[in-house]
Amino acid sequence: MIHIPFSKLSGSGNDFIIIDNREKIVDQAVSWISSDDLSEKDEDGEVLVKYDMRDFIKTICTRRKSVGADGVILIENDPKEQCDFAWRFYNSDSSIPAICGNGGRCAARFAFERGIADRKMSFRTLAGVINAEITGEKEVKLQLTPPAGYLPSVELEIEGVTYDMKFIDTGVPHVVVEVDIADDVDVENLGPNIRFHEHFAPEGTNVNFVQVSGPDSLVIRTYERGVEAETLACGTGSVAAAVTMAMAGRVSPPVRVITRSKEILTVHFSGGSEIPKEVYFEGAVSWICDGTLLPEAIL
Repeated sequence: MIHIPFSKLSGSGNDFIIIDNREKIVDQAVSWISSDDLSEKDEDGEVLVKYDMRDFIKTICTRRKSVGADGVILIENDPKEQCDFAWRFYNSDSSIPAICGNGGRCAARFAFERGIADRKMSFRTLAGVINAEITGEKEVKLQLTPPAGYLPSVELEIEGVTYDMKFIDTGVPHVVVEVDIADDVDVENLGPNIRFHEHFAPEGTNVNFVQVSGPDSLVIRTYERGVEAETLACGTGSVAAAVTMAMAGRVSPPVRVITRSKEILTVHFSGGSEIPKEVYFEGAVSWICDGTLLPEAIL
C-alpha cells in the first residue's frame, strides 16, 4: 500500500503540496506503480503506458479529485552537501521551472518547522542556490537570483490592440503590462494570448497586469505559466513588477505588492534605473494541513 505523508502550505494564496522526499519515498511509489505488474498491457502482455513522475504530479494537483495545488515541492538531500537541502519543484501541469518564489518561501517554512534547516538557510534549485530567512511566526523572506534580460518596451498586437509591456527574467520569464485598473482586466483571455505569443516561443512567459496604487505600492494580477490560469499570487511575478516599475520611475522600493489574494508581498532592492543585483521579497506563509496521500489520491 502507498502511504505518502505530505503537508500543504500557501504563500499569499499560492498553494503547494510539500513532501519530505529525503528517503525517496515518492520515487519508490512511482517506481512501484509503473512496475510491469501494475502497468496497463495489451493483449500480448506488452506494457502500453508507464506511470511516471509527471503523472503523479498532475494527479495529486488536480483539484476536487485529489489534494489539489498550484505545484508540488519535493524536499531532498543536497547532492553537493553544501546547502541545507535541495528541492525538486513541479508546476501543477508537471512542467519544471527553474524557480518559484512563493514555493521557495513555503519550502523554507516547511524545512524550518521540520528541523531540516535553521532560521537562516540555503537550498539548491535549478536556478542556483537560494537563501531564505524565517523573519516571524509566519513570515518568510527569500532572496531570488539577480534579475536579467530586462527589456523596457515590447510591443505586441493582441486581437487588434497594441500593448506595450516590459520584460524581465526573475528566475523565470515575466512580462509586465501596466493597466489603469487591475480588476477590470480579462486575465483569463488576455493572459494566455500573451503567454503563448510567438514572440516568446518556444518557452512562453508569465504575464503580470499591474496597477500603480501609490508611490511605493502596486496591485497585481498574474497569469502563470505552468498553472495555465490566474493564480492568487506569484512571487517571481511580484518581484518582476516591482523591479520593472521602479526602473521606469513609477514606484520606489521597498515596494508593497497587493496580490489577488489581497495579501501583501514586500519587495526589497536598491532603487534607480539599473537592474538591481540583489532582490528579496517577504510575506506570510500559511500552514494549511498535514495528511497522507493514499492510493486513490495518486492513481
